[in-house]
Amino acid sequence: MTKTIATLIAGLFATAAFAQTPAPAASPVPAAKAEAKVVKAEAKETKEVVKADAKEAKTVASANADVASAKADAKVEKAKAHEKSAKSKAKAHAKAAKEVKAAETAAVPAAPAK
Repeated sequence: MTKTIATLIAGLFATAAFAQTPAPAASPVPAAKAEAKVVKAEAKETKEVVKADAKEAKTVASANADVASAKADAKVEKAKAHEKSAKSKAKAHAKAAKEVKAAETAAVPAAPAK
Protein backbone atom coordinates (compact mmCIF):
# COMPACT_ATOMS: atom_id res chain seq x y z
CA MET A 1 0.00 0.00 0.00
CA THR A 2 2.84 2.37 0.82
CA LYS A 3 4.42 1.68 -2.55
CA THR A 4 1.14 2.61 -4.29
CA ILE A 5 0.84 5.83 -2.32
CA ALA A 6 4.48 6.66 -2.99
CA THR A 7 3.93 6.09 -6.73
CA LEU A 8 0.89 8.32 -6.73
CA ILE A 9 2.71 11.08 -4.90
CA ALA A 10 5.70 10.80 -7.26
CA GLY A 11 3.31 11.00 -10.21
CA LEU A 12 1.68 14.08 -8.71
CA PHE A 13 5.05 15.82 -8.36
CA ALA A 14 6.07 14.78 -11.85
CA THR A 15 2.94 16.24 -13.42
CA ALA A 16 3.31 19.42 -11.37
CA ALA A 17 6.90 19.81 -12.54
CA PHE A 18 5.93 19.11 -16.15
CA ALA A 19 3.14 21.68 -16.01
CA GLN A 20 5.60 24.30 -14.75
CA THR A 21 7.87 24.13 -17.80
CA PRO A 22 7.38 26.93 -20.31
CA ALA A 23 5.42 26.05 -23.41
CA PRO A 24 7.38 25.83 -26.64
CA ALA A 25 7.27 29.00 -28.70
CA ALA A 26 4.46 28.85 -31.25
CA SER A 27 5.76 29.02 -34.76
CA PRO A 28 4.39 31.86 -36.92
CA VAL A 29 3.51 29.39 -39.69
CA PRO A 30 0.25 28.23 -38.06
CA ALA A 31 -0.74 31.88 -37.57
CA ALA A 32 -0.14 32.51 -41.26
CA LYS A 33 -2.19 29.43 -42.10
CA ALA A 34 -5.02 30.63 -39.87
CA GLU A 35 -4.88 34.06 -41.48
CA ALA A 36 -4.95 32.48 -44.92
CA LYS A 37 -8.01 30.47 -43.90
CA VAL A 38 -9.71 33.63 -42.68
CA VAL A 39 -8.94 35.43 -45.94
CA LYS A 40 -10.18 32.45 -47.92
CA ALA A 41 -13.39 32.30 -45.86
CA GLU A 42 -13.97 36.03 -46.37
CA ALA A 43 -13.44 35.68 -50.12
CA LYS A 44 -15.87 32.77 -50.22
CA GLU A 45 -18.45 34.76 -48.26
CA THR A 46 -18.04 37.74 -50.60
CA LYS A 47 -18.44 35.48 -53.60
CA GLU A 48 -21.63 33.97 -52.13
CA VAL A 49 -23.04 37.44 -51.41
CA VAL A 50 -22.34 38.57 -54.97
CA LYS A 51 -23.90 35.38 -56.31
CA ALA A 52 -27.01 35.87 -54.15
CA ASP A 53 -27.32 39.51 -55.28
CA ALA A 54 -27.06 38.47 -58.92
CA LYS A 55 -29.71 35.80 -58.40
CA GLU A 56 -32.00 38.32 -56.72
CA ALA A 57 -31.48 40.84 -59.53
CA LYS A 58 -32.24 38.14 -62.08
CA THR A 59 -35.44 37.24 -60.22
CA VAL A 60 -36.50 40.89 -60.07
CA ALA A 61 -35.79 41.35 -63.77
CA SER A 62 -37.79 38.22 -64.55
CA ALA A 63 -40.68 39.49 -62.43
CA ASN A 64 -40.57 42.85 -64.20
CA ALA A 65 -40.60 41.10 -67.57
CA ASP A 66 -43.58 39.01 -66.46
CA VAL A 67 -45.43 42.14 -65.36
CA ALA A 68 -44.69 43.87 -68.66
CA SER A 69 -45.88 40.80 -70.55
CA ALA A 70 -49.05 40.66 -68.46
CA LYS A 71 -49.71 44.35 -69.14
CA ALA A 72 -49.25 43.82 -72.87
CA ASP A 73 -51.60 40.83 -72.78
CA ALA A 74 -54.13 42.89 -70.85
CA LYS A 75 -53.95 45.66 -73.48
CA VAL A 76 -54.52 43.13 -76.25
CA GLU A 77 -57.47 41.62 -74.41
CA LYS A 78 -58.90 45.09 -73.75
CA ALA A 79 -58.57 46.02 -77.43
CA LYS A 80 -60.30 42.79 -78.43
CA ALA A 81 -63.09 43.46 -75.94
CA HIS A 82 -63.56 47.00 -77.29
CA GLU A 83 -63.64 45.72 -80.85
CA LYS A 84 -66.18 43.05 -79.95
CA SER A 85 -68.27 45.62 -78.08
CA ALA A 86 -68.18 48.02 -81.03
CA LYS A 87 -69.29 45.24 -83.39
CA SER A 88 -72.17 44.23 -81.14
CA LYS A 89 -73.22 47.89 -80.75
CA ALA A 90 -73.16 48.40 -84.51
CA LYS A 91 -75.14 45.22 -84.98
CA ALA A 92 -77.70 46.33 -82.37
CA HIS A 93 -78.01 49.77 -83.99
CA ALA A 94 -78.52 48.21 -87.41
CA LYS A 95 -81.16 45.86 -86.04
CA ALA A 96 -82.93 48.73 -84.25
CA ALA A 97 -82.85 50.86 -87.40
CA LYS A 98 -84.27 47.98 -89.40
CA GLU A 99 -87.07 47.49 -86.88
CA VAL A 100 -87.85 51.22 -86.85
CA LYS A 101 -87.95 51.30 -90.65
CA ALA A 102 -90.21 48.25 -90.68
CA ALA A 103 -92.46 49.84 -88.07
CA GLU A 104 -92.63 53.10 -90.02
CA THR A 105 -93.49 51.26 -93.19
CA ALA A 106 -96.22 49.35 -91.45
CA ALA A 107 -97.51 52.40 -89.60
CA VAL A 108 -97.82 54.57 -92.67
CA PRO A 109 -101.18 53.74 -94.18
CA ALA A 110 -101.39 53.33 -97.82
CA ALA A 111 -102.54 56.46 -99.54
CA PRO A 112 -106.30 56.24 -100.17
CA ALA A 113 -107.19 55.86 -103.75
CA LYS A 114 -109.38 58.66 -104.89
